[in-house]
Order: sequence, then C-alpha cells, then structure tokens
Amino acid sequence: MGERTMRERMLAGELYLADDPELGRELDRAAALSHRFNTMDPTDGAARRALLTELLGAFGTDSEIRPPFHCDYGYQTFIGTRTFANFGLVCLDVATVTIGDDVQIGPNVQLLTPTHPVAAGPRRDKWEAALPITIGDNVWLGGGAIVLPGVTIGANTVVGAGAVVTRDLPANVVAVGNPARVVREVQP
Repeated sequence: MGERTMRERMLAGELYLADDPELGRELDRAAALSHRFNTMDPTDGAARRALLTELLGAFGTDSEIRPPFHCDYGYQTFIGTRTFANFGLVCLDVATVTIGDDVQIGPNVQLLTPTHPVAAGPRRDKWEAALPITIGDNVWLGGGAIVLPGVTIGANTVVGAGAVVTRDLPANVVAVGNPARVVREVQP
C-alpha cells in the first residue's frame, strides 16, 4: 500500500498540503455550489434545499440556511433537523462540523476547523491540519460568534453575540466574551 493522498491525510486530521490539486477540485466544487445557492431565487425553497443536500454531508428536515453561506468542502458539514442559520454563516469544514437539532445560528457566525503550524517554514509551505467542531442540540450561537478548532458545545447552551469560543462548553450554560467564559447556567 502506497503513500496516503493529501485528502486522506486531511480527513484523518493529519498535516496535509492545502494547495493539493485533488483538494483544489473539491474546493472548487463547493465554491460553485455555494455560489449557486447564494445567487438563486430566495423564494424557491425546494431548489435551495436540493442544492444544500447536494453540497452538505447532511442537511436535516425543516432546516434552513440563509445566504450568503460559505464553506470549504461542504461534505464535512452535518446539520440536524429544524436548525436555522441566519445570513453570513462561514463554515470552514476542513474537519467535520456537526451541528445538532434545533440549533439557532445568528448572522455572521464563523465555525473554523483549520489549524496551522506555528513555525514559519511549514506554514509558508502550506501545511495545515484541522480539528472537528461539534454543536449540540438546541444551542443558540449569537451573531458574530466564532467557534475555534476542536471545540464541542453542549446541548442547550447559549453563546453570546461576538463571543470567541476557544475551548469546550458544557451543556446548559450561557457563555460570553473573548475568550468565551461561562457566566451562568440555564434550565434545559
């Protein structure tokens, strides 16, 4: 068995070359589908749903994403049922992004899985990796929130507008700030 492809390395969460031609074709596919979604008739719900079902790894029943929507690959993003994402969602899905059921995502939220070497040489040579993001059921991400690589947010948690989530958050809390910190519990 030979060397693994850059795509296989990426999917395994290992360092890979970001400018690999195979990955470039997959990025182009996602960019083309995202562009179609972002420019299509907003009243054609069936066509929008069909396109998101083609683009994403999973797109649950009664879920909605308002354009514009941007992602790296699409097939690494899994969205549950009855989830709503407002305008401007950015989902850099180099690693998997799993969004549960009944999640509310405010405008201009960023879900960022990529990581980069700190050392200048490997970073200049385009090496990167990624860590998955998991958003539990019934989470609310306020407008402009940023979720960083490797973060899991527990069910029923509320993340305040503009918060930067740098580490896992438990279920049933409100977290705010940069970095996000738990300020109180909520009833499930």
